[in-house]
Amino acid sequence: MPDYDIVIIGSGLGGLICGNILSREGLSVCILEKNTQIGGCLQTFTRNNVIFDTGVHYIGSLDEGQITNKFFRYFNIFDRLKLKKLDEEAFEIIHFRGKEYRYAMGYDRFTDSLSQQFPSEKEAIINYCNKIKQVVKSLRLYNLEETEYLNLTDSDHITLNTHDFIGSLTKNETLRNVLAGNNQLYYGDRAKTPLYIHAVLSHSLIESAWRLIDGGGQIADCLAEEIINNGGTIRTRAKVEKLIMKDGKIDEVVLDNEETVRGRYFISNVHPTMTLKMMDSAGLKKAYRTRVCELDNTGSVFSVYAELKEHTFKYLNSNIYYYDVKDVWDGLNYSEKTWPGGYVLFTPATSKSDIWADSVIIMTFMKYDDVREWENSSVEKRGEEYLDFKTAKAEKLLSLVEHKYPGFRSCIRRYHTSTPLTYRDYTATPEGSVYGIAKDCNNILKNYIAARTPVPNLLFTGQNVNMHGVTGVCIGSLQTCSEILGLNYLISKIKKGV
Repeated sequence: MPDYDIVIIGSGLGGLICGNILSREGLSVCILEKNTQIGGCLQTFTRNNVIFDTGVHYIGSLDEGQITNKFFRYFNIFDRLKLKKLDEEAFEIIHFRGKEYRYAMGYDRFTDSLSQQFPSEKEAIINYCNKIKQVVKSLRLYNLEETEYLNLTDSDHITLNTHDFIGSLTKNETLRNVLAGNNQLYYGDRAKTPLYIHAVLSHSLIESAWRLIDGGGQIADCLAEEIINNGGTIRTRAKVEKLIMKDGKIDEVVLDNEETVRGRYFISNVHPTMTLKMMDSAGLKKAYRTRVCELDNTGSVFSVYAELKEHTFKYLNSNIYYYDVKDVWDGLNYSEKTWPGGYVLFTPATSKSDIWADSVIIMTFMKYDDVREWENSSVEKRGEEYLDFKTAKAEKLLSLVEHKYPGFRSCIRRYHTSTPLTYRDYTATPEGSVYGIAKDCNNILKNYIAARTPVPNLLFTGQNVNMHGVTGVCIGSLQTCSEILGLNYLISKIKKGV
């Protein structure tokens, strides 16, 4: 007999959601996590009593009746989360060509706010909002619509290009850039990013945008508590090294201490490429392995995590997107001289104060090639040249921040940094990809990763199955668990909240 009904590899958001769903159905679940802390990109770290998020900085669609709210209530975690709603008049501020443009919450408010800033472009802004709603309405799982089958190409909008769509709305170059101003949320590529990626993320945040007070790690903690209450097991420091096949199925996994764990189903929350590397080459058809391993991934980021001196920098209840380029789609087209082309800045919400920030997180694009010379090193063992590299990059990024916030450096007590290598090592993603496999509107099926694999009892979950972001991973996890429990059965339960 297998040790468990379900063995889940990785305790990122997708793995924890699958563990929550399946354990509440009475299945025995074991989650294996290689790190000491669960959560993947939900992880937080603390320095000098200051909490920093590593991945989830804000969440959309948490108002009553909205999609993420429905998922969180079904998971039985919503009422335990400490939440703070972002500024309804400016949940995001796009700083472009020396001016600020506000994204307001709710479609009517969003339209009115941007129309005040672009008085002659109201029709274009209305058309933008109508199309976003139309695209989202066409996606069955986002709307929890019961269906007999799932077909990615059901939506007429699935192959539309985000950059081209926004460009078709108006000749006003500034408005085009402002409407695409949050494209760092999905690592926007002008030639490839499908409109549905932009639409789902934008729609979710326009509906309602929230921060987690004292860090996103509480989502992981609440999900884990539910799993354990349902009889599930979560093991940390349990790194899976191999997936062992028998009679065409996965029979067991082997941990780095040579212990084996057997299961009936195996769900991998690890990047598909990394998962396949754990399997015997004879276990999969070469064509499938080659296709998955050759898929392009989104790029990575460089981050500065700044601890602030007490009462020196006001808490900002908005997310700041700052651009120092002529086109917001040019973030990756940098040279050593022109980097960074912009950044995203967050002041995390804390229970300490609603007035003063105790930390700031600043993120900007960074190519893996910038750190490739240290790729064979490990955390805390990369050498002085790497430390000097990080310091030089941090200082250059802080100089750009001071263009908007003069004297910002004087508010910093100390700061910490992360690079694509940090993301690679902590999240087990190729080259530190922050959003996983890149979607391409020119060939949607090529880049599509289904939850079901050619191995009958091996499933994928996480941001690569559907899309990234908390809502996207919720939907992807629904797809994964539906392979075991049935899609319409789960949709019905989520809609009822039971």
